[in-house]
Amino acid sequence: MSDCCDKAKAPPAAAVVAVERAGAGSCCEPPPGSGRAPPDWLLWGCLTGVVLSYGLFLWSPAFMPQWLHVICHTVFELINTMWWSLLLAVFFVGVLGRIPQELVIAILGRGGSLRGVFRATLAGVLLDLCSHGILMVGMKLYQKGASLGQVMAFLIASPWNSLSLTLILFALIGLPWTLAFIALSMLIAVIAGWIFDRLVARKVLPGNGDHQGLPEGFAFWPALKQHSAAIQWNTALFRDIARDGIAGSRIVLRWLLFGVLLAAAVRAFVDIDQFQSWFGPTLVGLAATLLAATLIEVCSEGSTPIAADLMTRAKAPGNSFAFLMTGVATDYTEVMVIKDTMRSWKIALFLPLVTVPQVVVVALILNSLG
Repeated sequence: MSDCCDKAKAPPAAAVVAVERAGAGSCCEPPPGSGRAPPDWLLWGCLTGVVLSYGLFLWSPAFMPQWLHVICHTVFELINTMWWSLLLAVFFVGVLGRIPQELVIAILGRGGSLRGVFRATLAGVLLDLCSHGILMVGMKLYQKGASLGQVMAFLIASPWNSLSLTLILFALIGLPWTLAFIALSMLIAVIAGWIFDRLVARKVLPGNGDHQGLPEGFAFWPALKQHSAAIQWNTALFRDIARDGIAGSRIVLRWLLFGVLLAAAVRAFVDIDQFQSWFGPTLVGLAATLLAATLIEVCSEGSTPIAADLMTRAKAPGNSFAFLMTGVATDYTEVMVIKDTMRSWKIALFLPLVTVPQVVVVALILNSLG
């Protein structure tokens, strides 16, 4: 396990927020005598690259080479696709930060239980955000005390199962296959969440240090009513929510922007049509799908049309399902954010280790039936 700082010496949560607001991107305090935290070079470098690419596409100078045009167009397309989802995610992160931990745990259910994992899976399916937006919310749930299994189930079930993308997928591949994909993704999420909780119980993986049970005699509805009555609805509240949401989303934003730039580079230098010609319902086609899903960093809105194309053109329903699910399990943005937030390489690498074998088995079955 690789930690970004010694957990025994890690600052309290309030200090982490204060450091993040000051501009730090790490869980560690700045070196003594430095005066302030060092710049988050990855965040600001990727943000600069995204802004320049977006501006270049709007300008579209005549001297722009084709590969640069593809990069700029990809950045423009991805940002336009997911900006609203990211803003919603920042808002949800800010709101979650102001909800008492007891209420969050009561909604998700008891950590380490199958019922709690199922509740987290259902929450992930119902929340209408893109894969990167859902990642922000998932990390905030972890910080609020959700168990490792609940967070993993939430992340695995979420990315393409939103209402909007479900409707898009229904239009592209039909109702029966869409419902089958939803049910199978929920099944994998529940199984994976249960496995993660068992690994924590057996000390194979570290548990959530912020996890706590509910106080004795806790009643959800009276507690919710009391908390709601104490809220003062004014502009200062929404300003604080926005500020806390941005501070709490810094880790995700840095890797998201990096993923956007990497996806743009892949589109510029790798022929997607050639990839799709290899994606038949065979072991080789499934292997190519897994490789492409790992290498091609697209938001859930971008992965849905490609998955539909695998279904209709390649006649490979299993590959279509694998592309949607494997992109979640092997997404380097997700892996790096989990590593940064949970301060554990081991947890981050166990995500594909636990999830991908299940996806492969389901994909082989679907290809044989299709």
